Amino acid sequence: MSAREGIFAGDDPFGIARQWLSEAEASEPNDPSAIALATVDENGMPDARMVLLKEIESHGNGDGAFLFYTNYGSSKSRQIAATGKAAFVMHWKSLRRQIRVRGTVTREEGEQADDYFASRALESRIGAWASRQSQPIESRDALLREVRAQETRQGTNPARPQFWGGFRISPLEIEFWGDGAFRLHDRFRWTKTASSADSPKAGQTTWKVERLSP
Repeated sequence: MSAREGIFAGDDPFGIARQWLSEAEASEPNDPSAIALATVDENGMPDARMVLLKEIESHGNGDGAFLFYTNYGSSKSRQIAATGKAAFVMHWKSLRRQIRVRGTVTREEGEQADDYFASRALESRIGAWASRQSQPIESRDALLREVRAQETRQGTNPARPQFWGGFRISPLEIEFWGDGAFRLHDRFRWTKTASSADSPKAGQTTWKVERLSP
């Protein structure tokens, strides 16, 4: 495969990512939207954890983003707030493919976050109110007591807590990886060369695409 054919074909990296995720949803046994999110702390020490990707946004002009939700008091949130940057890898064993992303991060704490929070199970919404994510806790019993207390306080239709919301990763670089025989994998790196605001083509984000050695 010398050109971007088959699963790598297309002019919109977010469209390709959406297609891969759609295929994974039919084949991956657990959490096809799981990503390994990487950040760094104030000392430059790397950190990583699994989170669930909730949306791949594609604007149809070569631009888009990857969106997940979390507690803004968590370690990852504090690290993102300090640097404004993050990376992740999304790997599907069933498809023998992965996507790697690096980019800048902004909060999503408006109507879109409200709508997503409202769509969650009631138990998950109460859990979001009860958890002070990443903070030490005395015991599981203490956590469950707080859950029961929040059930009483929040009722059956809790609003989104101000300390909980989304993060939107706007990629500067996306790599699509496909397994190849004898470890001769196919890798294509998309590097953003101009955003829609300053692209030579008005309103169009432009990318440079390179094949990488496996």
